[in-house]
Amino acid sequence: MKTVSVTAALAALLATSVAGMACAEPVFNRISSFAVADNLPAATDRKTVTSAEIVTATDDGKTLIYSDSPLKAIGFIDITDAAAPKAGGIVAFDGEPTSVTVAGTRALVAVNTSPDRANPSGMLAAVDIAGRKVTSSCELGGQPDSVAVNKDRTLAAVAIENERDEKVNDGALPQMPAGDLVIVKLNDGTPDCATIRHVSLTGLAAVGGDDPEPEFVSFNGRDQIALTLQENNHIVILDGRSGAIVSHFSAGTVDLDTIDTKRDGKLSFTGSLNGVAREPDAVKWLDDDRLVVANEGDWKGGSRSFTIFDTSGKVLYEAGASFEHAAAAIGHYPEKRSAAKGIEPEGLEAATFGEDRLFFVLAERASLVGVYKDTGAAPELLQLLPSGISPEGGVAIPGRNLLVTANEADLVEDGAARSHVMIYERKEGKPAYPQIRSVEKDGVPIGFGALSGLSAVPGEPGKLYAVSDSVYGAEPRIFTIDTTRSPAEITDALTITRDGAPAQKLDIEGIVATGDGFWLASEGNSDKLVPHALYQVNAKGQIKKEIALPEALRAGETRFGFEGITVTGEGDDTTLWMAVQREWKDDEKGFVKLVSYKPKSEEWGAVRYPLDKKGEGWVGLSEITIHGDYAYVIERDNLVGQAAKLKKIYRVALAALKPAKLGGPLPVVAKEEFRDLLPDLKTLNGYVLDKVEGFAVDETGTGFVVTDNDGVDDSSGETMFWSIGKIDAM
Repeated sequence: MKTVSVTAALAALLATSVAGMACAEPVFNRISSFAVADNLPAATDRKTVTSAEIVTATDDGKTLIYSDSPLKAIGFIDITDAAAPKAGGIVAFDGEPTSVTVAGTRALVAVNTSPDRANPSGMLAAVDIAGRKVTSSCELGGQPDSVAVNKDRTLAAVAIENERDEKVNDGALPQMPAGDLVIVKLNDGTPDCATIRHVSLTGLAAVGGDDPEPEFVSFNGRDQIALTLQENNHIVILDGRSGAIVSHFSAGTVDLDTIDTKRDGKLSFTGSLNGVAREPDAVKWLDDDRLVVANEGDWKGGSRSFTIFDTSGKVLYEAGASFEHAAAAIGHYPEKRSAAKGIEPEGLEAATFGEDRLFFVLAERASLVGVYKDTGAAPELLQLLPSGISPEGGVAIPGRNLLVTANEADLVEDGAARSHVMIYERKEGKPAYPQIRSVEKDGVPIGFGALSGLSAVPGEPGKLYAVSDSVYGAEPRIFTIDTTRSPAEITDALTITRDGAPAQKLDIEGIVATGDGFWLASEGNSDKLVPHALYQVNAKGQIKKEIALPEALRAGETRFGFEGITVTGEGDDTTLWMAVQREWKDDEKGFVKLVSYKPKSEEWGAVRYPLDKKGEGWVGLSEITIHGDYAYVIERDNLVGQAAKLKKIYRVALAALKPAKLGGPLPVVAKEEFRDLLPDLKTLNGYVLDKVEGFAVDETGTGFVVTDNDGVDDSSGETMFWSIGKIDAM
């Protein structure tokens, strides 16, 4: 299939890998990740919730400092060796740090000390970086959000938000007291409290003008301050020396086309929204006359974009849906946010690397960083970098060719990923990510995610099929993957239909292609009226036969059903094999079933498969495929990051797959380890992903593995797709 770019920005993205290989251009790749929980004091419960929100760096670029609101602390990370970050301890406060920046030997920390939203208060603390102790503080008279310092470290500016309570009057403005801007002089990095100036911002914005909600501050080289009033949809430019307002203007609205606007269990970039308020969050200066804002939205708006303005408010560039399309093309679009604010661009950083002026847009809900080159006109999208869950802040360290992101979400209470700080290095090479992407179809990228099963395309070397699971249950689809491209490309998507409409009540976890169609395994959940079943689908995606489980099998069911399907034999001897993920009620602990079904005779059978002993969490199967003389299965735990211990491919000799009838004793098969996938899962230098869910061997005998990104829901959104090389059939 010929690929055509969605937009100029996406075209640049799709060309990145090839251009990188041909020209050896400098690119960013992640070189390490630091779990914020590793900075917890020794006596603190390891499962204490932590968060990295705003991150900054010391002048020598060897120490990172991040704000951790849940812990009421700032944390330090030693990155003398950026590829091996080390815990540097914390400094605790009687309040919640909301932002941090560096002024020489001091870290300036904005701390929210408010007893409640109706009575906001806060302080600006100076922390001796070497001694790790608070040396002074100034009362701010309100709840701070963002803090910044000017180039020569003589001034600090603090946005006093006095944030609204979304539970009061549906979050409508006004909610007094009003926010303002604090400017304070610095002496050797220490705030001089006697010089604090409060700059009133009331009466400027057309939206909630008597209740300004300052969000983010940034200095340019002329000591001018750019300040966003997020809920007010307004931007203010001030003179940092005098506090005088230089200009102010509405952030305006955007008309959006070809976006997904409904939370409906499918990815459909056919909607539009008109007059969407930008409601910018972060702001950064590109030079002394231009600024870029990330349009997250927080009240009524959120245009899913970023915008470049001059200081008069003239729009110089509007990203529109282009950033969102780029995210969707690599599987990072958060469908559950479609009816809200989509990918939610929130954080920004800007810096010059070599001769290139770059800026970085952090998308909170896509868990993604867009790397853009500032051309002076329309920016050029260079890369998309995978981040942790909900990137909030970033800092560039050009002197060391580093970029750092702080990812605020900590899902320890759900047994999922922790908050991380992630480090990227810029050098010549090619991007390590994405490993799979989609092409454009009908003017928009093929949206994908939650890839849960793989199959070879019969007779076509280098081609695979994939399916996604119940995350996209409103429109289940079969994807065609061209692995000969780098990254691999999803070139088509076939909707699975029943009676002419997208099939409902499916949770497709396994696929095997035959010469004239497919067999699909659907993992059921009786609580949701989704049956465990097999489906025979023709080449057009139409369900031709639905095969329910027999009573002898269904009697012991749990919601952890078939997680893969494969086929052996042909004609009347065709036999389907399915892997059951976890023990059912009639299984001995530590054993799961490999279930067989013969379509011709409608005979069911099974063998027992011994699971590795589980540690923390559970252990189960997530794929089965046959190649040569063996059936290969993925066996994994359900753990992520440092807790993950088991992600392996095992194999069982086909000669041993002699199923017994259901309801009686089942034979136990012997397994042998084929490949430990943990080293593969660590190659991108992020945390170890949980769901290794797809494995297939193509017509050339090459094995491929894919991870399920859960549709970017409580997930980093990363999809790993890689080859493990040729596999001997014997």
